[in-house]
Amino acid sequence: MRSDTERNRRRLVKAAAYLVARRGSAVKMADVAERAEVSTATAYRHYGSVDEILSQFRFEVGERLLDFSKASDARGVALLEAVSQHWVDLVVKHGGSMVHTRSDEGYLARLRSGATYLTVQADALSTPIAEAAEELGIPDPGDEGLFLWNILFDPREIFDLLSTVGLTKEQAARRLVSALCGALRGWDAARA
Repeated sequence: MRSDTERNRRRLVKAAAYLVARRGSAVKMADVAERAEVSTATAYRHYGSVDEILSQFRFEVGERLLDFSKASDARGVALLEAVSQHWVDLVVKHGGSMVHTRSDEGYLARLRSGATYLTVQADALSTPIAEAAEELGIPDPGDEGLFLWNILFDPREIFDLLSTVGLTKEQAARRLVSALCGALRGWDAARA
């Protein structure tokens, strides 16, 4: 890819994340283009919509989570805790831009259809969830474990715990992992 193409794509992703974090989902492609200092036509040449840019942004955040997960020496529930804590840190670091990637489809439908911003996150979490399940004495829940994690670790809910309940990032992550472990056990027991 040409360097100016790559530069423009990076600028658009950074601009969209910045604007959506501050203004919410009302951001238009022209706003993003202006912030990125490119023409609107150039913005549309790279991305079909602001949502598409945000999906790229979430993919890049997911890559950071995957890199962290792969590099961790932790195992079992400790690995799940470390990766989940890193996710909470990433959510807080990137603020409101993490909240506005929404879809009419459910999580599993998007994951199974190959939504890249979810598949990279799933790659980061599959081993931690499988190892935690093994440590908890239950079978690997597969996609259903990812589904449960997604419910609990939704960025909006993380911000709610931090701002409304007043938890620290560490407290929120610890409680959410504990709730996830309970949910994994309950999910497995309900199968029987």
